[in-house]
Amino acid sequence: MKREITTWYSERLYRNMEVAVYGHYGFALLMIPTAGADFLEYERFQLMDTLRPMIEAGKFKVFSINSVNLESWMNKHASGRTKSLWQQAYNEYIIKEVVPFIQQSCQGLVPIYTVGASLGAFHAVNQFFRRPDVFAGTIGMSGSYDLKDYAKGHFDDLVYFNSPIDYMYHNTDQKALNQMRQDKKIIIATGQGEWEEPSASVAFSDILRDKHIPHELDLWGHDMPHDWDTWRKMLPYFLHTRF
Repeated sequence: MKREITTWYSERLYRNMEVAVYGHYGFALLMIPTAGADFLEYERFQLMDTLRPMIEAGKFKVFSINSVNLESWMNKHASGRTKSLWQQAYNEYIIKEVVPFIQQSCQGLVPIYTVGASLGAFHAVNQFFRRPDVFAGTIGMSGSYDLKDYAKGHFDDLVYFNSPIDYMYHNTDQKALNQMRQDKKIIIATGQGEWEEPSASVAFSDILRDKHIPHELDLWGHDMPHDWDTWRKMLPYFLHTRF
């Protein structure tokens, strides 16, 4: 499996940011790590191994990026506003730096699907619903889509506009809603085992249903915990059967 690591200095995040690229052809998967992990997390936990046959067959190309979670929502010492500003800067980094890099790497305009597990699921889903004009869909695994769960009592405009369960509930922008309804693949999946909170996925799915946004809510069994064993089964299953 072809694998390359690219690094550049992000003027929006004031640091070098790495991207691991796997594969040579196909649509693009933008993968965002969980919690405080880095761009090689999915590789370390053998999830990339489960995708290898499809990657080598040229079905898709994976772009695994870093997060700024340790500066933002996982930073116990920063103010709420500081965390919000880091989130906004991360959004700008993805749209203005990562997306152009993906299109250049793929040598053209290819569909980009955001993917993540746990806190990465929040990021993946948030990126899609903020910019359905840029992304073709999203796969969120075992996520919470209420940013207030991470904001610990802080609530400002940037928390609101990065909390899918809040801004989607109030979204009346018909142009944006129609973009979400047309030819998009939206998968909200979760296990129901130890450490999982399936109610978070159900609550967000209810909002999407009320907005008439086609999507798939997939609740896996009570033997599926909030852990890598679950995600190593989920992601290849969806990519093989839904794409």
